[in-house]
Amino acid sequence: MVFKNILKCVPLLACLGIVNMAHADALADIKARGTLVCGTLGTSEPFSFQDPKTRQVVGYEIDLCKAIADDLGVKLEVKMISVAARIPELAGGRVDVVAANLGWSPQRAEQIDYSYQHYVSPQKILIRRDDAATLKTNADLAGKRVSAVSGSSSEAGAKRLIPDVTTVTFKDPPTAFVALQQRKVSGFVGSELMLIKFKQDAEATPVKLDIIEDPLFVEPWGIGMGKGEEGLRNEVNKVLSKLESSGELQTIYDRWFGPDTKFPSKRVFKVEEIKG
Repeated sequence: MVFKNILKCVPLLACLGIVNMAHADALADIKARGTLVCGTLGTSEPFSFQDPKTRQVVGYEIDLCKAIADDLGVKLEVKMISVAARIPELAGGRVDVVAANLGWSPQRAEQIDYSYQHYVSPQKILIRRDDAATLKTNADLAGKRVSAVSGSSSEAGAKRLIPDVTTVTFKDPPTAFVALQQRKVSGFVGSELMLIKFKQDAEATPVKLDIIEDPLFVEPWGIGMGKGEEGLRNEVNKVLSKLESSGELQTIYDRWFGPDTKFPSKRVFKVEEIKG
């Protein structure tokens, strides 16, 4: 009889202090394993992309992951993932953090935790130059087809902010870009820096491109972690804050966005808590 009563208590989560539910601790797991697994895109220059000479994945977000791993005293393992797989990879425990153009949204914040912002991205629309006379503003894309990466905030923003738009989604930015070149869509929605690179590349092709000046929206980016992983989140925020206060973040930023790079731009943000 006593045994049966104990069994009845188990679903009540230690009703008499008999059962103690263990809580996973990602930070402890990382230290015990000796490796930080960072999920990143690997297709989004200059944030994370394959160096054509070394074939190693490099970039702004890779440098941030390396700084976190160094601070923890562990090795860095970079795992390339798709945009749509960012949250599932975290939820499944296959990566420890996600540094993959991860814009903040209320919906995502219900599923995962975010670090302080490490980048702020204007989301804009790339169009063909021969359409520039009729597509001067974001509102001019109303009722038209635009491409975006599947599962991205760019896709969600286009649906939310452009009336009657049809979003045509692709697994990565290059294929979404090709759809614009091939006239399958009227615009391509994405982060400004990514669109600048595609615009530059298109200058050597018959199909020249332009970017609509006004942002469709602006989003802060953070590093994603599993929900409730306070220890890991505090550690990541500590590292980002240290990079900001020491000036090292500006050095990293200039490495990828400085005047002598493909993406010259001034840093107009600072590391701070994302204000949703």
